[in-house]
Amino acid sequence: MLTDNEIRLNGYKALQKKLGNVMAERFILLVAKEPFDYTEWQKDLWNDKSIEEISANAMKLRVRK
Repeated sequence: MLTDNEIRLNGYKALQKKLGNVMAERFILLVAKEPFDYTEWQKDLWNDKSIEEISANAMKLRVRK
């Protein structure tokens, strides 16, 4: 199991890789200054995708690893 610090570091590295340094910092600032409810946010995250599409994408990602 990862420690909290390891999770933070891995998360930041993922943000940097995807967004770059400046946008990763901007994302962190946006999240930090707003009340954020992950449970509510994730409810609408995949509204435009079917279960089949989500599953196919997950399987593709698993094969890559």
